[in-house]
Amino acid sequence: MVTSVGRYDEVDVFVGLDVGKGEHHAVAINRAGKKLFDKALPNDERRLRGVLDQLATHGTILLVVDQPVTIGALPVAVAQAVGALVGYLPGLAMRRIADLHPGEAKTDARDAAIIAQTARTMPHALRSIQVADEQVAELAMLCGFDDDLAGQITQVSNRIRGLLTQIHPAIERVLGPRLDHPAILDLLQHYPSPAAMKTAGEKRLGNRLLKNAPRKGRVWAAEIIATLGEQTVVVTGTDAAALVLPRLAEQLAALRRQRDEIAVELEKIVEQHPLQLVLNEHARSRSQDRSPAPHRSHHQATGDRTGRPRSAEAIRSRRQIPAHGQPSIAPPRTPRCPPLPACSTTPWRTRHPPPPRTTAHTERCSWRRSDRHRGS
Repeated sequence: MVTSVGRYDEVDVFVGLDVGKGEHHAVAINRAGKKLFDKALPNDERRLRGVLDQLATHGTILLVVDQPVTIGALPVAVAQAVGALVGYLPGLAMRRIADLHPGEAKTDARDAAIIAQTARTMPHALRSIQVADEQVAELAMLCGFDDDLAGQITQVSNRIRGLLTQIHPAIERVLGPRLDHPAILDLLQHYPSPAAMKTAGEKRLGNRLLKNAPRKGRVWAAEIIATLGEQTVVVTGTDAAALVLPRLAEQLAALRRQRDEIAVELEKIVEQHPLQLVLNEHARSRSQDRSPAPHRSHHQATGDRTGRPRSAEAIRSRRQIPAHGQPSIAPPRTPRCPPLPACSTTPWRTRHPPPPRTTAHTERCSWRRSDRHRGS
């Protein structure tokens, strides 16, 4: 029997579990297709363990779920703890198989029965679920949290830039592209409005920026003061924005700190993983595929097909460049394309006469002309 589930031939009880947030529905059948269990189960370890222990009296159990993570993680963990085999029926296969069964109502009992019957009769559609590697599970969870942080950072950054554009577009053009720098976020927390920045002056702004940007602090302060003079009117909502901007800047800085901490934890887990070299090589290859093609250097441009640079003599001989101290002799230049033949003044019909017509062709043409005249 072709299947990815190990020890499938030893299975005596097939349990189909349609998982849910509050409760699951389980249907258990044996090899002959006789129903052994058909009830709803709460998402509770004690009840799940009790049902599996009860079904274990009939033989080896294979538990098949339609969702092995999130709401289906607890049943999978309980089944693995009691020594039962665990399988997974993908959603696409589940929908296609459900179309082959009578009825159109989508109920938990019907889905659980379909999963159990599929596990018994169509083992090739199942996917095996082994005991999850602790490091892989940690990586998956931390990567998911990192994705959430990245989305929140983008949202808060867009909100800050939107407020700056509303109250002072020129300031947004200076500060907006630099929101990734902690010095700009610290500046917005202490001077959140154009009036506060103008009151502080270039020197105080520069001193504030120098704490996190020692090289660019003075330059950015001068740009900010020069930009403030481009707008003299006060836009409606500037005072409210001055209350919101420091909180958004503090939130953005906190999100970036959390993401940096998660990156450190991820690096620690990857370093402890036995496949560290493979993971790093895979990540490096993906980054190289996504990066644009680098500009060819002079040595690469003058190298051979293997990318190795040629010697000076090889380059000189190929380009016919004389050595130092020798007279320069320009090679004869050959035309890229051969010259076109001269055009003839004789008409084309004279140079290419049509083939002679036969007697049958002449009689056929005269017969058609006579018919046309006769019909008219």
